[in-house]
Formats: sequence, C-alpha cells, structure tokens
Amino acid sequence: MHDNPLLDFSGLPRFDAIRPDHIGPAIDTLLAQAEAAVAAAERVAPVTWTTFVTPLEDATERLWRAWGQVGHLQAVVNTPELREAYNANLPKVTRFGSALGQNLALYAQYKALAASPEYATYDAARRKVVDNALRDFRLGGAELDDAAKARFSAAQEELAALSAKFSQNVLDATDAFGLYVEDEARLAGLPPEVVAAARAAAQKDGRPGWKLTLQMPCYLPVQAYAEDRGLREALYRANGVRASEAGPAELDNSGLIDRILALRAELAALLGFASYAEYSLATKMAQSPGEVLAFLRDLASRALPFAHRDRAELEAFARDELGLAVLEPWDLGYASEKLKQARYSYSEQEVKRYFTEPGVLAGLFGVIESLYGVTVVPDSAPAWHEDVRFFRVEDAGGRLVGQFYLDLYAREGKRGGAWMDDCRNRRAGADGVQTPLVYLVCNFGKGVDGKPATFTHNEVTTLFHEMGHGLHQLLTAIGDLPVAGINGVEWDAVELPSQFMENFCWEWDRVRAMTAHVDSGEPLPRELFGKMLAARNFQSGMFTVRQLEFALFDMELHSRFDPAQDSVLQLLERVRDEVAVNRAPAWHRFPHQFSHIFAGGYAAGYYSYKWAEVLSADAYAAFEEAPDQLAQTGARFLAEVLSRGGSRSALENFTAFRGRAPSIDALLRHSGMTA
Repeated sequence: MHDNPLLDFSGLPRFDAIRPDHIGPAIDTLLAQAEAAVAAAERVAPVTWTTFVTPLEDATERLWRAWGQVGHLQAVVNTPELREAYNANLPKVTRFGSALGQNLALYAQYKALAASPEYATYDAARRKVVDNALRDFRLGGAELDDAAKARFSAAQEELAALSAKFSQNVLDATDAFGLYVEDEARLAGLPPEVVAAARAAAQKDGRPGWKLTLQMPCYLPVQAYAEDRGLREALYRANGVRASEAGPAELDNSGLIDRILALRAELAALLGFASYAEYSLATKMAQSPGEVLAFLRDLASRALPFAHRDRAELEAFARDELGLAVLEPWDLGYASEKLKQARYSYSEQEVKRYFTEPGVLAGLFGVIESLYGVTVVPDSAPAWHEDVRFFRVEDAGGRLVGQFYLDLYAREGKRGGAWMDDCRNRRAGADGVQTPLVYLVCNFGKGVDGKPATFTHNEVTTLFHEMGHGLHQLLTAIGDLPVAGINGVEWDAVELPSQFMENFCWEWDRVRAMTAHVDSGEPLPRELFGKMLAARNFQSGMFTVRQLEFALFDMELHSRFDPAQDSVLQLLERVRDEVAVNRAPAWHRFPHQFSHIFAGGYAAGYYSYKWAEVLSADAYAAFEEAPDQLAQTGARFLAEVLSRGGSRSALENFTAFRGRAPSIDALLRHSGMTA
C-alpha cells in the first residue's frame, strides 16, 4: 500500500502515477481510517477542539482529498477503466458521507462543544465551524428516526450515482458525434485554426477531409462563422439532442432527470421542507424560493424591453442584409456576428489574433499582483496530461501562498465547460500551515502549426472568471478547514470573486498590456478596443433573459414542479413563454444537458450567477469610484472578502468592504440596461 499514490499525502499529488487499480484499495484504506476516527470522536471526553475536531478532520480530510483527485481525473481524462473504478467506489464514499451527517453521537459532541466554556474563547471562524456543523447535522438527517435515516442515506447514495451517470452521458454523447466533411467549400467562413484542427481530427481517425465535433472550440465557431447554413443546422441539431431519447438508449438522460427530481423532493420532505428549493436555500443568502423568483422576475422586467429590441434588430438585419426571411436558432450566432461586424466594424476573430496565451497569462498575473500584492510564477508538479501547467503564488516576501494547475485545452475524455475546484485547502496546524492547491480547467482551442493558442475575448473573461474562483481559495487567511477559501461560503455568493475579475478584461491599460498579435506581436490597437467597448453590451438584453430562463426553470423545477400534473419540458416551455425571446425548437432537449443542476452543485441555485453579479458589479464600482487608489481598494477587498472565506456571512463580508448593503444599480449600468 505504500506504493499507492492516492495514499501519499507528503507533498503534491502524484497524478502521473495514479492508475484505476489504485482507487479501490486506497479508498477502502482511507474509509477504514476515517471510520476509526469517527468511532474515537464519538467517545472522546472532554470535548475540545484539539481532542475532537482536529483528529476527526485529519482522517476525513485525507479521504476527501484522495476522492477529490479521483473525481478530478474522471472529469479531465475520462477512460472506461477510470470510470468503472470511480462508479464502483462512489456508493461507499457517499454512504460514509451520509452516515457522518446523520451521526447522533457526533452531533451531541458538537452540541457539547458549543455549550462548553472553550467555545466562548473561539474566534469568529471557529465559532462558525461549530455553528455550521450543527446546522449541517440537522440538514443531513441526524434528527430523523432510524427508518427515515436509512431512507435518507439510500436516496443520497442513489442521487450521487445518478448525477455521475448524467454527467458521463453528456460527455459520451458529446464525444460520440463527428461530422466528416470532404468538400472544403462547405467550411467557408471558418477561422483557419478551426479548419486546421478539424483536418487533424479527421487524420487522427484515418479519414479524409475534416472532422467537425461538438467540442466548444469547434461548435461555437461553426455557429458563428460557417456560411453553410446546413452545416450550422447539422451541428445545432446534434448538440441540442445530446443525451436524450434521440440518441442511444444507454445515453438517454430522460429517466435520470425524473428520478433525480423525485429523490430530491423526497429528501426535502423527510427533513420537513416543502420543496427541495427550500432545503437548498437553507445554506444560501436568499431566504426563500419566493424571494429568488421575485428577484429573477424583477430583473426580467427590466431586461425584456432590451431583449425584444435586440431580437427585432437581429431579425431585420438577417432579413435585409443576409436574406434570411426566417431567423432559425442555428442562424442566431451567425447573424449576430455579422451584425456586430456591420455595426462596430470588427469581428471576434480579428480580436482573437491579439490574445495569445502567453500575453493573456502575463496580463492576468499582472492584475493579480497589482490588486493583491502577490506574484504568480511557474512551478513544476506531476500532472495528468502533457498540456497541464503548474504555478505558485508568492507573497511580497517570496513565501508560498498557494499553487494551482492550469488545464486550458479541450480534448476527448474531458468534461466540457470551465471550472475551478480545490485539491487541498488551507489549514493551520501544529506543524505549520498547509497551503491551498487548486485546479483551473477550461476548454479552449490549442495552438496549431507551432503557434501559441489564441483566445477570443469571451474566453479571456472566462479565464479571468475561473482565476477569481481560484483566488478566493488561494488567498484565504483562514486556518480552519471547514470555513477556509470557498468552504462555508453561501453558494449564491461564490460567484462574487469570479465575476468581479471579469471587469479587468475591459480596462484599456490591462488589455493593451496582455495583447500581442500572433503574427506581428503588435498590441491591440486602441481603435479596435474602442469598437469592442462600444459593442460590450451588444445583445446584453438577450443574453440576460437567456440566463434568467435557465434560473427560473431551475427554481420553478425545484420549488413548484408537480410531475403528476406536468412534464419537465412543459415547465421549460412555460418559462420560455414568460422570458424567452430566442425560442429553442420543440425537439431541443436542453434539460438533458443541464449538468449544472443535474450533475453539479447548482440545483435550486442557478440563480446564483445573477444574484452574485449584483454583488460583483457593485464591488467593482468601488474601484471605479477611486481609480487612483487601486492597491488600497484591492487590499480592502482582499481583507474583507477574499481572505475571510466562509468565516462570516457573505453579506457581512460585502458590507464590510462596501460600507453599505449591495445595490443593483451598478449591474444595470454595466449591462447597458438603463434608461
């Protein structure tokens, strides 16, 4: 067992050495150690932080760290063998987590700790740890009778398996599609790097011509630039019915959706909640589903006039300039790009040539240094793929603050989208401080023909967004694991630091410094940036209501949906009746791919993006109000928001930074949705 890399916690994870056959033995060992620690914690007396919390955290942290590495690998280098090992061990890990959350003896120990004289001596972070633990025991079913506990645990275990299967189905359905094109004329309009990548993909399969896929670096450019309308439609249709009844039965998520919703409703009912949404909001800033729905509908009332105007302008342009009498869903991206070029005299592809990977990373790291006084430098570590890069963050004295992996490019076997996840969180102990370690994952196109990768401006903001999440984790000053970094932060506030970082992609000095044309090395011209700035809120009304469509669907689904009276697709259509201006076809199966809510952490929480955007826009406004005090404002944001983690409420963090409650005004102004 000493050769098992998943059991080695002496340094950085040995990702280059982990094999599927390591997973079962390691998890069994760590589960046994954790269960022994739980048994000891149940009996310890007197209950103190040192005798109770620390040893319990020691054992459980090792388990969650190892399992986190397994889950991460499943997301970024998925193979049949790895998936089999993951699925085989998932029920054991879920079972342990459920039992831990329902352990009455541990619950009693935490109650004793909260009532002890020692509790009064704790700082705010440690008191929050204890208070959150008591809350989570109640939410985990600790107060249920034995029969209800057993049912609660079984439902949680089944949910974990179903969520994993949902995500795997989406990945497999995405990877399974390939459209081979032998007539190069059909590729007219596509950027050269997309054509080159399609050529390489076909050659890899031993096929002539070009292979088009549903990976985002291929799919999005086809929708935006392909002059062949049939090509756009073919990929749109294939993308829209992934993981549904239109494909292989074994990849159909229809039944999984129904079962996931039924189990969530059952869990909530067992705990006495009227809906899963109420259960979900028990740990969030928002107080009730009604408050969230009112927030979303208020924002919709403000955005819809702008969205209808956007749609009308696009229809008129498509009809008059492109000869498209009917604007189909697969025309939206293409017509929008043509309209943007006509209105602002630039294209995203023109801009993309200036955002090369080395320049963007240097610019990103420069923003971090100027805001927070830390530096990001290259580092080395074992990785799961040759494309992965590794960095360290150092303070002004050269001391290690944290480290992160950067996995930028799309590939088969890698989950779509972009995300940050923690590998190891900050923790202060008798032996010193354990520094944080995080993953930053994107799905951008790789450079071709020996040239560096180039990013669209939207991809640049995505990278800044995920780095914002990473900084929340890396720059925490909290030493207690359950409230360090994003741990313990209300889910509807976790997007604050990430959305906040996006704003710096719109500052001229920042953009100029991070751009260098892939061929000439020249920075982005000021005139071109001016056009980008003028187009910043291009179709922001349409974009806003699309996000509101997703958020309303999610909240309605988890608060008021009755499967006996309705279907999931019927509910989605009613939401679209209310807010959609770009209607998906009836055959489209968006819910079957909505991994955020069926396989991620956003069930009854997708509204968090817009909720936190109010906070992030208002936070950035503090920097706009004092442009000559960047370092001072950045230091205050670090001290009151980032470094605090979950040690106090998100509202307290925001109010301490801003000096008042949040206001929606900055969001409306930044989105161009003001009168």
